[in-house]
Parts: sequence; C-alpha cells; structure tokens
Amino acid sequence: MREQLEKEIVRLKRMVSSLASAVETAVQQAVAAAAGPNSEMAAAVIARDDAIDRTEITIEEECLKILALHQPVAGDLRYIITILKVNGELERIGDLAVNIARHTLDFANRRHEEVPEPVDFTEMVQLVRQMLKRALDALVSRNCLDANEVMRMDGEVDVINRRVIDRAMELIGKYPQNAAYYVDAMFISRHLERIGDCTTNICEDVIYLELGKIVRHSRVEEPE
Repeated sequence: MREQLEKEIVRLKRMVSSLASAVETAVQQAVAAAAGPNSEMAAAVIARDDAIDRTEITIEEECLKILALHQPVAGDLRYIITILKVNGELERIGDLAVNIARHTLDFANRRHEEVPEPVDFTEMVQLVRQMLKRALDALVSRNCLDANEVMRMDGEVDVINRRVIDRAMELIGKYPQNAAYYVDAMFISRHLERIGDCTTNICEDVIYLELGKIVRHSRVEEPE
C-alpha cells in the first residue's frame, strides 16, 4: 500500500506541475496581449481556460481518491492538503488571466480611440510574474525563505495597484472621452493585484507543507 501511495503522489506532482506551467503561460500571454493590445493572443488565453478548469477538477478528484483509499498521515496528509489548496489557487490565477484577456479584447475593439496617456502596467506585470515564478519554484523546492520573500513582495504590488487606480481615475476626469479605456485599465490592475494575492496564498501553503504551521496572518521564517 505504501508503494502505491508513493506512486500516486508522484503522479499528482506531475499533474500539478503541468497545471502550474499552463497557468504561468496564461498569465504571461494575457499580460503580453494587454501590452499590444493583441486580440488573437487574448482570445487564445480565453480558449484554453476550459483545459485548465478540467485539470483542476482532475487533480482535486485524485487528491480525494488518495485520501479515501490510503488515509495518509503526517507528511503525506499535509502534502495532499497543500496540493488541494494550491490547486484551487492556480485555477483562480487562470481565471484572473482570462479576465485580463477579456479586458484586452475591449482595448482591441476600441483601437480607433486615441488615448493621450495610456496606463503603464510594466512595473506591476514584471513584479507579479516574478512572484508567480518564485512561488512555484518555492513549492517545488519547499523553500520557506523564498516563500516568505515572495509574500513580502505582495505589499509592493498593492502599492502599485493603488497608484495605477488613482492615476486612472485622475485621467478619467482629464479625458472623459476615454473613460472606458481607463476603466478597463483599472480592472486589469486589480486582476494583477489579485494574482499577487493568490501567489501569496501559495507561499503560505508552502510554509504549511514544510513546517506544518498556518501563517495566514503572520510570517514564519525557516528554522536553521
């Protein structure tokens, strides 16, 4: 039974790795499409969301099957619980990438509009993408120090999001004819900020996996 459990956990790791890769690609393409705007790339992100949803459901079913058949304890139980939680966060990140892509399509449909002062998402996009990559690496390596560092970065994303929204609201007053563009920009900023939040949640799960501690309202450093 132990050997079979180990085989199923290895299979589960591969499935989660595949989902994480698909979600990371979705985020990268969604933000690249928004920078264009590139309607074809945005539409591709939306079209692939069903595959991400199906994988998320499959992983959840596998976790529940392992819990029912093997009744794992200690580290194995903690791993399955962690994967269930990370699985949900990855699916939510995929949904947020789709939301960004949908607002990008709105951008593309209004190409005839002259936007005198476009919103610059460069700093926020770079930070969020870095957070996501480092969080997924921390999950693989079970590195609590890296996870904590990513969580600290989330505060920077929050500050940038507030700055972008304030600027967009200011520009709506200045250029009311471009209000629809700036509203879409605020939504994109908010979705990027939420991706940062989900990434932080993944890092909290990494710390739970490695240390067995819930740090939802605090930060825990890896012991020496």
